Amino acid sequence: MLSGYKILWEGGEGELVEKKSRFIATTEPVTTEEEAAAFVERMRRKYWDARHNCYAYVLGGQGRIQKCSDDGEPSQTAGRPMLDVLLGEEIRDICVVVTRYFGGVLLGTGGLVRAYSGAVQEGLRHSKVIEKRPGRQVDIRTDYTGIGRIQYILAQMKVPVLDTRYTDQVEVSVMAPEEAAGSLTARITEGTNGRAEICMGDPVYYGVIDGEVILF
Repeated sequence: MLSGYKILWEGGEGELVEKKSRFIATTEPVTTEEEAAAFVERMRRKYWDARHNCYAYVLGGQGRIQKCSDDGEPSQTAGRPMLDVLLGEEIRDICVVVTRYFGGVLLGTGGLVRAYSGAVQEGLRHSKVIEKRPGRQVDIRTDYTGIGRIQYILAQMKVPVLDTRYTDQVEVSVMAPEEAAGSLTARITEGTNGRAEICMGDPVYYGVIDGEVILF
């Protein structure tokens, strides 16, 4: 599995005004080039009266699929600066369209680069980005005397709890980062003097948004 990387979880919209020109940045989660193309087309239909609808996208965990367009702006003044922002933030599975309504004042090459870059940053500020990480579900069963120690270890290692069930024993399901799963198991075994039953699941990708664990 790949190591953790950031993805766009929820798209958003931000706006920047430069010398009366409006730059509206809209972001969208995408996982394929077809999805990205469909999103760009939706934005072109929505802002049909705009002078330009420039775009950039980065797909895949390693960001190998990349594309951008100046859509009529001078070469390298729109799409490439937009793409550079996405690459600099290391966000994957994202497409951004920046719509420009011309305000009558020419901005020059440097002004365009700053405006399109700044618009993308505004769009990202109104979006939700999460880290997609490799991990494993770990199920722990213990008696009531051991749960306090286990909860302490989980909190210390910042391992998110998925579920806790109280019967004649206590069963706790957690999502452990892949790199910490082994040490978590060892610490719980040591902390409970081997009385805890531990079952480790298969590798998965997960993220945490607003305190909730999401599986991919």
